[in-house]
Amino acid sequence: MLLFVLTLLPAISVRAQVPVGLAGSTPAADSGRVFGLADLLGYVALRHPVARQAGLLPERARQEVRYARGLFDPTATSKYSGKTLKGQQYYHDWDTQLRVPVWYGFEVKAGYERGTGKYINPENYTAPAGLSYVGLSVPLAQGLLIDERRAAVRQAQALQGLAEAERRGALNKLLLQAAKDYWNWNLSYRQLELRRQNLALGDVRFRAVRQRVRLGDLAAIDSVEALGELQKRQAEFSEAQMEFQNATLQLSNYLWNEQQQPLSLPATARPQPLPAPADWRTLRPDSVAALTALAQQIHPELQKSRAKLLQLSVENRLLRNKLLPKLTLDYNLLQAGQPFGPEAPASLRGRYLENNYKLGLSFAYPLLLRQERAKLQLNRLKQQDAELSLQQDAREIETGVLTVANSWAALREQLALQAQVAANAGRLLNGEQIRFENGESSVFLLNAREAKLLEARQKLAELQAKYAQTQATLRWAAGGIAEEPQP
Repeated sequence: MLLFVLTLLPAISVRAQVPVGLAGSTPAADSGRVFGLADLLGYVALRHPVARQAGLLPERARQEVRYARGLFDPTATSKYSGKTLKGQQYYHDWDTQLRVPVWYGFEVKAGYERGTGKYINPENYTAPAGLSYVGLSVPLAQGLLIDERRAAVRQAQALQGLAEAERRGALNKLLLQAAKDYWNWNLSYRQLELRRQNLALGDVRFRAVRQRVRLGDLAAIDSVEALGELQKRQAEFSEAQMEFQNATLQLSNYLWNEQQQPLSLPATARPQPLPAPADWRTLRPDSVAALTALAQQIHPELQKSRAKLLQLSVENRLLRNKLLPKLTLDYNLLQAGQPFGPEAPASLRGRYLENNYKLGLSFAYPLLLRQERAKLQLNRLKQQDAELSLQQDAREIETGVLTVANSWAALREQLALQAQVAANAGRLLNGEQIRFENGESSVFLLNAREAKLLEARQKLAELQAKYAQTQATLRWAAGGIAEEPQP
């Protein structure tokens, strides 16, 4: 299970940390502990109901194989019929048989029959000691190379591959969405912190401007300007708080304990940092090519299509076998008495090779074969449809990997440029602050510079979160790969 935790994040331990307040009913002493992406994905992969549902698919497939193998279980049958009228015994007819299906198409059988009485069917009459037999039932045409039982087992085995692919696909999608929601929560927290810092700075400026207005250094209108800007920032901070609370609730949807009870993420939990410039790596062309090639092999959607094709191939073999006539040979070696009983003398147990046997041959063949030929043609059409779907899926997956890789490269360039934009906005704000202190600027211009800096930092945080989401999306597009793509 933990292998799939690593499909959407670098190779780090998913058990390195426990979210605040999630391990028990009381939160940890360090209420500001970081809740990392690994923590979230660990909870999702191990405890989320959808992940547990996905974990049921392979077990269901194993039971399907077990059910199909049950078609080869030995069968014991016994039947008895007798008639007595007015004290006279008409007949007693008893037949007991054990049939053991063999994988190669034939059946081994052994049995004992006893038919006595004045009015017994002559075909069923035996000596009072009865008649035992061992024999074979062998299909000579249809059913020799493959039959319904072997086809059912082969198709059930192919279903195991299908179930595993469905499990991986469902879990990978769940982890991808969880990773995206985590980075949205991370972004909302960073924006809240920026708004908090901006609000604190606006409050300090308002107090300073008001003091200077009282001293006569600034006009009274400047205090109105500072107060309006402070109130604006208070409203923006309140909105950012609401967005962060909603993002926290959204992230809590992924948290469950071992008793399948929902958990809530504590308000004091804090996300890990957004990707720093050291993590803004490039993808080499050979890395993208390797991801594309690997996706063609392990992507769950392609594995599901291949498993379906394997099932159709088994069905095709069975339907082609149905075009052959039904020709069955039954051969039984006969022996008087009960040679397998403990009371039978040893001389009776080796006499099956004598010239005592029962032979049967049955033949059946539809003259037009319309049903069989139609089923075979329908199967071929299904195979063609599945092959075309596989080709289209393979093409779309390759395009998806390349598209996300292009987004990765574009985001890296945008991040570098936006970091410079934010740095330049900071320099302009510092210069404007110096001018304001020298009396060469105004509160309005200073607020405008701060707004530009806040906008630049928010945009940078958005790009950082989008870059982190793109990393997760690339691994999902490639089928859920455990290894981190190397630059």
